[in-house]
Amino acid sequence: MKHYKLPNLQTKAETIVLANGEFPTHPIAISLLENGEYIVCCDGATNQLVEKTDRLPDAIVGDLDSLTEENRTRFSRIVHHVGEQETNDLTKSVKYSLAQHRKRITILGATGKREDHTIGNISLLAEYLDLVNLDVEMVTNYGVFTAIDQDSEFESFQGQQVSIFNIENVKLTSLNLAYPITDRIFTNWWQGTLNESLSNSFKLKTSGKVIVFRAF
Repeated sequence: MKHYKLPNLQTKAETIVLANGEFPTHPIAISLLENGEYIVCCDGATNQLVEKTDRLPDAIVGDLDSLTEENRTRFSRIVHHVGEQETNDLTKSVKYSLAQHRKRITILGATGKREDHTIGNISLLAEYLDLVNLDVEMVTNYGVFTAIDQDSEFESFQGQQVSIFNIENVKLTSLNLAYPITDRIFTNWWQGTLNESLSNSFKLKTSGKVIVFRAF
């Protein structure tokens, strides 16, 4: 059974992939960004990073449609242009990180702003499960998204709000959630939302892809 910790103010991220959505404002998200070992910016996320923090990107990846000319020139040595349109800048940045042997990735700034971008970015977590040896989570200003495809245990706290999105319509079973799930197949996204942890951890049993949200 795989175990997933809950990010906190002491968590040190190996690799941050910063997307160009809502910039981190929650203390945990800010701490992860400030203390991240290596920052990969998705194209125009560079503009927000240099404007709002003292951190500089270690790499800039994407089709470069939203990177300012000033920053394109300033960071020309670390810009990696990937022009193909079969994937978005988030996936390009994740794959770039993996190619640099960076296998523990925390995604920030991937939600907020346009709802279609938010839904698309969250759904990509399920696809990243297919990338070998990759450990990735998405931290927002409200909580953390984690994708699983096997039985898993999640660090939590009593009363924590939990939502479960059954990507592959497989049977799910839970332990230590306020609304128990027993061999249940959710057929729509809303059906697994707004559950609640009863303890300092909870477990999910699954044979397919599931995305779990734990609120701060």
